Parts: sequence; C-alpha cells; structure tokens
Amino acid sequence: MKFLSLSLTGAALVSGASLKEARPNGKTPRAPSCRFGLQWSQQDVLERTDDFIWDLLYWEGKFHQNDVAYNAENGMSYDGTQLDWETGERTRKHDFSAASKEALQIMLYAQAIAGSEEAARFLTPGNLSSAPAFAASIMETKLKSYQQFNQTYPGFGGYLPWIKTNEAQVTVADGWNDRVPGLDNGELVWAVYACIEALQRHFAPNFQKLATGWQEWLDYVASTAAEIFYIGKGRVCAVTAIGDQSLPVWHSNQTYDCESEFYLDDPYEGETFTYFLEFFGKMPKKDKHKLWEYKRAKLEKAEYNQGGIGPITVRKGYWFSSHEIWNQMELPYYDVDIVRRLFLNGERARTCNSVVTKSPGLYASVNNSTDPETDTIIGYISPAGIPSIASQKDQYHDVVTPYGAYPVVLFDKAVGLAWWRNMVIGKKMQNPYGSTESTQIDGKLVSALVTWDSKVTTVVALLGGVTDLVRDRMRSDGIYERFVEITKREHVRVFGHHLKGEDIDLCLPEEQVPDAGLEDFTSCEAQF
Repeated sequence: MKFLSLSLTGAALVSGASLKEARPNGKTPRAPSCRFGLQWSQQDVLERTDDFIWDLLYWEGKFHQNDVAYNAENGMSYDGTQLDWETGERTRKHDFSAASKEALQIMLYAQAIAGSEEAARFLTPGNLSSAPAFAASIMETKLKSYQQFNQTYPGFGGYLPWIKTNEAQVTVADGWNDRVPGLDNGELVWAVYACIEALQRHFAPNFQKLATGWQEWLDYVASTAAEIFYIGKGRVCAVTAIGDQSLPVWHSNQTYDCESEFYLDDPYEGETFTYFLEFFGKMPKKDKHKLWEYKRAKLEKAEYNQGGIGPITVRKGYWFSSHEIWNQMELPYYDVDIVRRLFLNGERARTCNSVVTKSPGLYASVNNSTDPETDTIIGYISPAGIPSIASQKDQYHDVVTPYGAYPVVLFDKAVGLAWWRNMVIGKKMQNPYGSTESTQIDGKLVSALVTWDSKVTTVVALLGGVTDLVRDRMRSDGIYERFVEITKREHVRVFGHHLKGEDIDLCLPEEQVPDAGLEDFTSCEAQF
C-alpha cells in the first residue's frame, strides 16, 4: 500500500482560526501554582468551573513534552513516565505504547486543529493561536511513522499492536509479535476519523493534503478489518493471531485467527470496533447484522440500590470501571435520548456509590502504587469499579484515580471536577506534569507515574470528546442516521423508555484522602 507523501511546516499550517489569549473570564493569562488544587475549595470549583478548567489544562499540559508523553522524532506516544519519589521529576520512561494511547493523542490534536481554546491551553499555553499548526505538524510526523510501520510489518494490515516507540522507527513490543488487539484499534480508528474532519475544515492546502494522507490510512485499515478480525457468525477477535507479521495481508501463506475464544462482543470500549466494521468493513450485510445479534447477551440492565440511594437503572458494567466509558468520548451516543439518560444514570451511581462507601474518589482500571524502596510500580489494577452493578464481583477498592472522574465530566463538568480536585489534593497527587496517576484511599502511597490514560482522558472529556467532529463526518458520509437507528434499537430492546432514578442528583464527595505522613513532591509544593 502507498500513502500520500507531503511536507508540512509550522508556518504553512497556520490557519485562519482565531483563538483568544485570555482566560475564560477575560483576565490576563497567568501561570497557576503547580499545587493549585489546594487553592480551590469544592465550592470554588462548583462556582468558577471555567477558571478551574483553565488552571487544570495549564498543568496537565506539562505532560505533553518530548520524552515524557511522546517522541517528537516520530510523533508517537509513550505510555508515560515514572517520577522520582522525592522530587516528582521524570525518571524512567515507559517507552512503549498502544493504539489506545495513540487514540487519546489524536483526539486531543483533532480538537486543537478544530480550534478549541481549551486544547490550545493544554498544548501551547503561551501562544494559543499556534496550537492548530503545532498539532498538525505532529500528525504529519505520526503519519510517516504509521506508513513506515506498515511497510515493515505488513501483516498487521495497518493496525497497531503494542509497540516500542523510543526509536525513530517504531517496532513491535515484546510479547506482541504476530498478534494484534481489536479494542485499542477500534478506539484509534474513530480518533483518526475525527481528526480528518478537523483537518478538512481548514482551507489551507497543506491541511487538505494531510487529511488526504490520513484518509488513505483509514481506507486501508477499513479494507483489512474484516480479514484480520472477523471470523464469522458475528464473532470479532479480541486479539488476532497473525500467521506471519512480515507477510502482506492477502499473501497466499498469510493466516488470521482468534488467539482465544474471547471475542470483542462488549457494549463498552470494544463497541467502537463493531461500529467500524458496520460502516466500513468489507463484509456482507447479513454478517453485519450478526455482529449486533452476537453482542446482545452482554448488554444488560442492572439497578444500583445501596445505602438508601436508588434504585437507579444502569447498563451493567464489566467492572463498572470508568475506563469502560471510553467509547462515549468518540461516538455520538448522547444523540439518542434513552442512551444519554441511561449513561447519565451510570454517573449518578458512580458518584453516589463513592459517597455510600465513604470513598474519597472514583474507581477505574489504573496502575497501582509505587514501592518507594524499589522505585517500581506494584502492578496494574484492572478490577476496579462497582461490584453490585457489574458482572465481575471480585474487585480491588484500595486505590482511586483522578481519571475516574472523566465520565462524570462528560455530563457535568462542575461535579466531575469536584471529584477530580478531591483526589488531587491528597499528598503527592500533583507533580510538575500535572495530576498523579493514583492514590491509595488511606493516603499511605501513590503511584508516582504520569500516563495518557490517567491524565488525558479527563482533558479530552473536558473538550467534549470528539463526538462533534465524528457526528459531522458521519453525516457527510451518510451513516449518521444508521448509527442512531442501531444505537436506539439495541438499547430500547433492553431498557425500554423508562428508567428508575432519574430524579437523583449526582453526588459530591464527602470524604478526603487522609494525611498519612507522605510529603508532597519537592518540585510541586503548596504556595500560599
């Protein structure tokens, strides 16, 4: 496969978008304190939400640095960077990444290219009007890396396994030779779809050429999607085993099969790939209908009813981790009334559950704490959510994470950020790169780490995700009405039109992470 070759410069990319250089309230821009969370009360956040967002974006944007969040040489994301336990300065880089981290990076750039002042505050706080050109220049570099990766490893059909991104030429990460995940790539394709829309809104020729280059990539992965991931009878591989990653997709000796009997049949993040197959996969119409039939078993009703709060009708989660809400940042689910109401109910349950259980924060799959003696992350916590409304009951609830609040932010920025602030005021929960990954609820340890998942999910949610861009492009492509039809059909058959608990307010935090003797990072101490 060949892609369009083009060259973009920052000067050539400057568009006609006009971005204000002031804060939302019109005041002169200022640099807030690194430990700004302590300077805001919960009531302040509720009353002056836009100002709090402006401070948050400034410091979360410090993450977006070469050799911290991404590799400027190839435009690719890193998972993140560990922090020195005492100072909070960067130490060991996580020089690997995946399509999911790429998706967050591209969603952020899409909104910057579209002219979002908030995205500009994150990327280029000293010169907001330069953000579209800056984001597009990285997207140009990234496209070349995707092209090179596909030429080197054609068996992936344009998709990304877990990858090593510390060298100029991207390589396959250990353990991912000849295998590729569907879920992460579903997140990636819709991020690219949104970014193409943002690029095409500019009249500058170089923006248009870059949009064409990314459209060629998207068209190619659409052409290989079913060949790589679909095995018939409505089943989509969660992870596909590739016969030989060095052989082209349609080589006579190439093979693809599901690595196991775990299929991508969930109604959460994995649904992004189902919709991609529905609209762009090269497969018969009857098979597209089977995709939805096969998935139906896992779209289930549940009711939250604990501590005198409820009943609240929700969509049953896997763990009911905030991570499962990722697809709501990409596809315009909220355009369907019953779905918007249902998902809002989920945030009623999420916030009120933490009040009922006296937790100071919200739960999501996240990296566990750092062992300060060995400077290692104890492990990764997948099972973190709300057992009473999840299919998986065995969960770990000793750790909360600021990004657990991003689904709430999608519905109510003030309440969501009240929860975010409640977690970052804990010791060591702000650092020179913004918020810290996670904290134990007893305040004894934190995860001295910064990652795309635990930081930029919140930022992208503050931007409204990319649903506005995706919606407009869906309409241009003539698939928007079909998206609404499918989404409504699948949810009404399970939930009908009546939901319990819609009169219940989102809950605000009542507990705090206790001071258990930790000291703040010396490079990010309180300034009063």
